[in-house]
Amino acid sequence: MRIALAGAGAFGEKHLDGLKLIDGVEITSIISRTAEQAAAVAEKYGARHHSTELADALARDDVDAVILCTPTQMHAEQAIACMNAGKHVQVEIPLADSWADSQAVLAKQQETGLVCMVGHTRRFNPSHQWVHNRITAGELAVQQMDVQTYFFRRKNINAKGQPRSWTDHLLWHHAAHTVDLFTYQAGKIVQAHAVQGPIHPELGIAMDMSIQLKSESGAICTLSLSFNNDGPLGTFFRYICDNGTYIARYDDLVDGKEAPIDVSKVDVSMNGIELQDREFVAAIREGREPNSSVGKVFDCYRVLGELETQLAG
Repeated sequence: MRIALAGAGAFGEKHLDGLKLIDGVEITSIISRTAEQAAAVAEKYGARHHSTELADALARDDVDAVILCTPTQMHAEQAIACMNAGKHVQVEIPLADSWADSQAVLAKQQETGLVCMVGHTRRFNPSHQWVHNRITAGELAVQQMDVQTYFFRRKNINAKGQPRSWTDHLLWHHAAHTVDLFTYQAGKIVQAHAVQGPIHPELGIAMDMSIQLKSESGAICTLSLSFNNDGPLGTFFRYICDNGTYIARYDDLVDGKEAPIDVSKVDVSMNGIELQDREFVAAIREGREPNSSVGKVFDCYRVLGELETQLAG
């Protein structure tokens, strides 16, 4: 499996580190915003080709699939370009930053039949897999999810603290993780409401947001998001179930009394990004739809589009 990666920044390198651990995978092309970064990352990961233009990778015969870790605003157009070139594609979350663009990507996937997967990593984190396995086994049901997504990003920087060329978004990026996970664990969302705080004068985005969701099962979700939080960073999920309470912090899981739960045997790795990439490669090899395919996560973007309309009203 010969893979090109576009967007060799902080998150792109997480994918490259995961791909190195998958048998039969070769990283053949690196695309980045600057030629210097593309060349450096290509040398580090043994890629024979590097460029600043995605089209250069799409024209190559030694590229079977592409992973896009590019700015959000480019995701939909680039995903469609990959499929038009006959390449399977994994788009980092979010799929798009509008409902219309989300629909266009799904339409192209259905037209081509290629694998188009979206990086909804929470479906793959062992902590959330453990909960999902118990739900599907009928051992518990979610009554409420309480989620906090907190960062301190009053300047436009990435996960490495470096300046960004684009602006992140609480709704279309960070809320997408929880909206999809709640659907995955509790069923289709039938009610959604949102409020947001003041718009940042330079970044042009809301720095604080609150979202309430209800699923067809009757479960509810309360999601608090902030770029103003000067404290512990990341996302913390509390599952309040009919048979126990569980708190997930990325790949770690504890019960409601903070007793650790061993999730090391849930999957072949404890790294959610690696597991996500393993699913992408396996789906291509096996000719099947992957978990977190554009079709399976599509309803998340319907909800985000509805919430955007509410917030604009």
